[in-house]
Amino acid sequence: MKTNVSDLATTAIAPVIWGSTYLVTTEFLPGFSPMTVAMLRALPAGLILIMIVRELPSGIWWLRAFVLGALNISIFLGMLFVAAYRLPGGVAGTVLSSQPLIVVILASLLLSSPVRLSNIIGTLVGMGGVALLVLTPSAALDAIGVAAGLAGATSMALGSVLARRWRPPVSPLTFTAWQLTAGGLLLLPAVVLTGQPIPVPTITNFLGLAWLGLIGAALTYALWFRGIGRLPPSVVSSLLFLSPLTAVLLGWSLLGQTLTVLQIVGIALVIGSIWLSQRTNT
Repeated sequence: MKTNVSDLATTAIAPVIWGSTYLVTTEFLPGFSPMTVAMLRALPAGLILIMIVRELPSGIWWLRAFVLGALNISIFLGMLFVAAYRLPGGVAGTVLSSQPLIVVILASLLLSSPVRLSNIIGTLVGMGGVALLVLTPSAALDAIGVAAGLAGATSMALGSVLARRWRPPVSPLTFTAWQLTAGGLLLLPAVVLTGQPIPVPTITNFLGLAWLGLIGAALTYALWFRGIGRLPPSVVSSLLFLSPLTAVLLGWSLLGQTLTVLQIVGIALVIGSIWLSQRTNT
């Protein structure tokens, strides 16, 4: 499949915006539990989109919507937060960056997509770039945290591949509405079981939730699933390396964090891995 530059650029918007999640969560939503933020990010956005598109799943798509909602939203976000709590941020980010490699493997098994050596090299280079971007010398490993990170990466990788295999008979916006709503509903029991009260939201909290829900979920997932339907899986998955890149650049530009020589090398490797992945499919 030939890569369309316009589709590539449009799809890339999603992981770039996802890279702002850490900054928005820490600066706009202090005091909120991770599961609460995940649920409030997905469910209201999904319900708003349902009201806009006014279309519910039918037949087998009820089951598929909840399967994909679990893989791309509930399980992914749940495992993401477990990894974030048990691992230093750099280790968690590096483990989660294995997702593009997992997508290449799953796409080969489920979609019969060819596994090209350049794709494997590209994803490994990207993972190396992410490691240089976010790892610190004092980073420590935790078996449960690493397992959770790999489970989260595998969950969304499988969800992305299944979304392409099943090819929904609706627009990307409607498809996004179904998954966000299903994923948000599946997160509700986790919020209840944690027993942590939801703080009375301030204007700042509302702004943070609006960004994460309307922009960081409703818009970005619609763009992401549109890209999944139009681009090769290896190209789409390689764009995920843009998230940690964006997070580091935002921390440097807005929070006054330093940018080391190794991080600059990491930036070059991430950009190079994305270029290699899309060149392979041109």
